[in-house]
Amino acid sequence: MTIHQLSRKNIQALTPYQSARRLGGKGDVWLNANEFPTSPNFDLTDRTFNRYPEPQPQAVVESYARYAGVQPENVLVSRGGDESIELIIRAFCEENDAVLYCPPTYGMYAVSAETCGIACKTVPLTADFQLNLSEIERQLNGVKVVFVCSPNNPTGNLIKRSDLLKLLQMTAGKAIVVVDEAYIEFCPEASIVPELVNYPHLAVIRTLSKAFALAGLRCGFTLANPEMIHILQKVIAPYPLPVPVADIAAQALQLQGLAQMQRRVAEILANRAELQKNLEKLPLVQQVFPSETNYLLVKFQDGQKVFQTLWEQGIILRDQHKALGLQNCVRITVGTKSENERVVGAISAIK
Repeated sequence: MTIHQLSRKNIQALTPYQSARRLGGKGDVWLNANEFPTSPNFDLTDRTFNRYPEPQPQAVVESYARYAGVQPENVLVSRGGDESIELIIRAFCEENDAVLYCPPTYGMYAVSAETCGIACKTVPLTADFQLNLSEIERQLNGVKVVFVCSPNNPTGNLIKRSDLLKLLQMTAGKAIVVVDEAYIEFCPEASIVPELVNYPHLAVIRTLSKAFALAGLRCGFTLANPEMIHILQKVIAPYPLPVPVADIAAQALQLQGLAQMQRRVAEILANRAELQKNLEKLPLVQQVFPSETNYLLVKFQDGQKVFQTLWEQGIILRDQHKALGLQNCVRITVGTKSENERVVGAISAIK
């Protein structure tokens, strides 16, 4: 038998998640991964590299709990938010269970489920990118985990809080509801975290990758009730966070680091407003969707032509043409002022 034939059947059939780096490109303007355009500067203070790290680094857990307004027992630290997704599936889904998610949305919910051999159910978002609650309720039989991204990637909009609460009510005692808040720093008032005390089956995913400008650190969090955190601790790797990662994460969550993050958010929001205004003036642009994030979803007359033309100029965007309901759409990360100006100029030059 070949190595391919020896692999699990579901892995043989799996299409891996097409991350920004996997897609490649040779650019000098990278606006395809929703990263902050510049890197913060931290110096390592902990150099005990000869020792294994803490299973859950206390300084990071306590600092993030303080920042998020929860108790330390409500926090699990992981290798990015992506590990949170997989941990929840591994901890709660058995062979005959399913996960449910609502496209167009983040692709790793499906990939993680398929990797674990768990079936996927999809209930597409409505035309205005909101939950179809009646259809979700109809599909809940056999579903163990429901994933919702708010603000949603790649559409950029918030899911209505009232709908999230209805979803939590209809799934009580039946399924875990995971709300992915990777972009919540750009609209912190919309967080569902205060509802953790009311819904023991709620889990919230957070990350330092976006507003904290630490995508390369790979540090994420699951916020949930202590019973769920205890279950997830059973399946997480013994030492998920390397010493340098924990060191920098703890620094980023101190008062000075939080102040820097908030300044970055203000800068992105101002640049986003300017970018949206300039894009809306272009004849090739059909619609710029409202956004509560650090990116804009833009519908063009010919989105693939725009994507390819800018790609060839070293301006790397994210093509969404194949995503459900997003034909001719391109996702543009908000960059620096000069990067945004270059994007607008390149699009305006397309004939």
